[in-house]
Amino acid sequence: MPWKDTCVLDQRMRFMMDYEIGNESLAALCRMYGISRPTAYKWLARYAAGGVAALADRSRARRHHPNAVAPPIEQAVVAARRRYPRWGPKKLRQRLEDDHPDQDWPAPSTIGEILNRHGLTVRRKRRRRTEPYTQPFTGCNGPNTVWCGDHKGWFRTGDGSRCVPLTISDAYSRYLLRCQATTDTGYESARGLFEAAFREYGLPRAIRTDNGSPFASRGIGGLSRLSVWWIKLGIVPERIDPGHPEQNGRHERMHLTLKQETAMPPARTLRAQQRVFDRFRQEYNNQRPHEALGQTCPGSVYAASPRPYPEREPEVGYGSGLAVRIVQARGEFYWKHQRVFLGEAFCRESVGLEPVDDRYRKVYFRTVLLGVFDSYELRVLKLGEARRRLELP
Repeated sequence: MPWKDTCVLDQRMRFMMDYEIGNESLAALCRMYGISRPTAYKWLARYAAGGVAALADRSRARRHHPNAVAPPIEQAVVAARRRYPRWGPKKLRQRLEDDHPDQDWPAPSTIGEILNRHGLTVRRKRRRRTEPYTQPFTGCNGPNTVWCGDHKGWFRTGDGSRCVPLTISDAYSRYLLRCQATTDTGYESARGLFEAAFREYGLPRAIRTDNGSPFASRGIGGLSRLSVWWIKLGIVPERIDPGHPEQNGRHERMHLTLKQETAMPPARTLRAQQRVFDRFRQEYNNQRPHEALGQTCPGSVYAASPRPYPEREPEVGYGSGLAVRIVQARGEFYWKHQRVFLGEAFCRESVGLEPVDDRYRKVYFRTVLLGVFDSYELRVLKLGEARRRLELP
């Protein structure tokens, strides 16, 4: 029978006092307090070794853990986390393995527990999410098949300057090709940055963007001056559906990391902010492991495109069955001495008109079908309206 419930420590002290007085034998005291003789011997030994303090209950936790992480290993994990405060356990473990391959490092789950013990974990709030978009990127089966471009949400630097980062990445390798602090979302600055990327890395097959300026417009075909230029270079402009950033999820996920690492808080000036972006890009490409790449860095996967940027824009002719028209400065072309508006994005470009019947002609820019020209109404129908009228595929 165990010690009485009144107060275990008091019962043990009374037992010791009665034993020291010696009026009763040990067997009689055991019967009186309802304990076994082995229990009595155990507490007598503890009392002799440590006095009254030794009569308190001891923790039953194991004193020796054969699988415990050695203090130097734990200190190295903590140091790595302090160096890369936004990296998770998997990336930290990969970084430690790369820096010290001769050392056995704990599993990511153990690293996570170490970070929790040291208060280095910031838990995210769980948010309800819609069903994810499951279709893969079109033809994204190697470097430079699809690039992603976007303007990260603007913010102000410490001196009040407006900063609108323009980012370009390779969808396959996640390699960050450009991260540039700009002051607007205009065509000129975007073209200059894309041209610099093309000269350094070559041309991709397609570029995926959202529907904002300068990547798209509300004009015919949704094309802007920038996307028209891409088409002239043989690049397919791909636009995600409005309100569905998950269709460009790889690039958007990079933007979250970019914001956490470079804009919280922002730098004092725009030039200082660009230096922060440059350091981030170097680390992101060459040091930061990526889980989707098997914990390798994007820089070890990416390779430049075999399609070099041409010094002159390639000339593309239209077939003999197409009537060719030059779009004027105001976005208009002439049909039988009548002005037909097409779009300012096509100024000084040639378009081809392929006959459908006596009234309608398909309008092409290079190989891209823009719409259908109605020669009776003298206007270009957008593809949605043209399909309804003509039952086009």
